Amino acid sequence: MDELQELEKIRQDGLAALSHVADEAALEAWRVAHLGRNAPVMQVFSRLGQAPKELRPKIGQVANQVKQELEAAFQERATALKQAALQRALTAERLDVTLPGRRPARGRLHPATQNLRRILSILGEMGFQVYTSREVELDEYNFQLLNIPPHHPAREMQDTFYVESPQTDGSYSVVLRTHTSPGQIRAMREFSATNPDNPPPIRVALPGMCFRYEQITARSEVQFNQVEGLVVGRHITFSDLKGTLSDFVRRMFGQNTRTRFRSDYFPFTEPSAEMDVECFVCGGKGCAVCKKSGWLEILGCGMVHPTVLQNGGYDPRKYSGFAFGMGPERQIMLRHKINDIRYFWGNDLRFLEQF
Repeated sequence: MDELQELEKIRQDGLAALSHVADEAALEAWRVAHLGRNAPVMQVFSRLGQAPKELRPKIGQVANQVKQELEAAFQERATALKQAALQRALTAERLDVTLPGRRPARGRLHPATQNLRRILSILGEMGFQVYTSREVELDEYNFQLLNIPPHHPAREMQDTFYVESPQTDGSYSVVLRTHTSPGQIRAMREFSATNPDNPPPIRVALPGMCFRYEQITARSEVQFNQVEGLVVGRHITFSDLKGTLSDFVRRMFGQNTRTRFRSDYFPFTEPSAEMDVECFVCGGKGCAVCKKSGWLEILGCGMVHPTVLQNGGYDPRKYSGFAFGMGPERQIMLRHKINDIRYFWGNDLRFLEQF
């Protein structure tokens, strides 16, 4: 067999073998066998010097053609195998668009915010105007103007975050407010400034965050929401306070909710009281939630102290008023039997998604 016939056989054998290649591993083996250093076509090149001188150009030309044809066939087969592999992958990973989709996670309001908005909505229906006050307060507004002088024993009831170095006399002037009550003074002074001789009546709701320097436990946190109500005018009585709060509770917890008032003490109100509602869990029969009493404390209230009225710019001989304060988180804890206030600030979706 001469060289030209051998080259034709090499071409046919190579193409025939390539047609049976089904994967990349077999394709690589074919490349080594038919285009590698020891491939038959490469052997023809190595023997080219032994051929008759007049046939060398022809043999070299045909050998190059065979080699180029095998290389082109190799590239074509490689492309076809890649396309087939891609198609198989797409088929295997095909999405069934008829299956139900996954709903994206939806954000929602924090439970404390939900309850805070409900409280403010009800108070708004009752004629209260929302009045926002500052969280960083002066000691004067947070304590002194609320009838809590520097050495008053009531200051021991709430530890305070002081945000400024002590003054020369050892006192502090700037604090994080421990309650929303400083807003009472600011609201009264703002309203009375419009007409000092005959200040207008006030009916405001004071929402906001409060801060206390306490150990974080199941029952106490360093921050919490509070909503305070303040009503000031002529001839305001404790009966007005009871009627307002009874109406609020019926709107908040249901028309058949039973309530009671208990005497208490707050420096900025006189007289002072706590308001209880019948236990949501046991219906007043007594359980672990209400500590067997049948009642749950929901807010503190009282008639505004004459000293506080005077500090706010209202003459206590002509004006009177009442105030009340409640915690949105506490109400949620009572209604849903939540025994740990830390859940509200732990950012645990397992808890938050229940509301």
